[in-house]
Amino acid sequence: MQRATRLQRELALLATEPPPGITCWQDGQRLQELRAQILGGADTPYEKGIFDLEIIVPERYPFEPPKIRFLTPIYHPNIDSAGRICLDVLKLPPKGAWRPSLNISTLLSSIQLLMAEPNPDDPLMADISSEYKYNKQLFLLRAREWTEKHAGQ
Repeated sequence: MQRATRLQRELALLATEPPPGITCWQDGQRLQELRAQILGGADTPYEKGIFDLEIIVPERYPFEPPKIRFLTPIYHPNIDSAGRICLDVLKLPPKGAWRPSLNISTLLSSIQLLMAEPNPDDPLMADISSEYKYNKQLFLLRAREWTEKHAGQ
């Protein structure tokens, strides 16, 4: 009950006051399955890309974080080929930083920020991480190519 009420409130807020470049909606009739889109930020290799995400809200939400993954392939050191995201706010303490006071809007904004500022010191993709650290031009080129190929309109 608490989850449903909170989710409806969050979705209403996301519909009326979405963070810039982010949209989120219910996927069909099931409240626990959401979809989101994040626009690649200006001056990033993801610029002009539209990235689709899947959000599965657990039964214990907000006491445990939603499971979020990219459906659109993205070339990024903190996002693997299955779309899983390495981000502290998506995990419970002690390893993570999830708190019940966070919400889906905050998580999507955090993911958008991670897209703009990768964290190569906590990678899911070691090869992309070392490329980001030691050959940034090649990383930027590949990330732009992937964006055009997979996230172009």
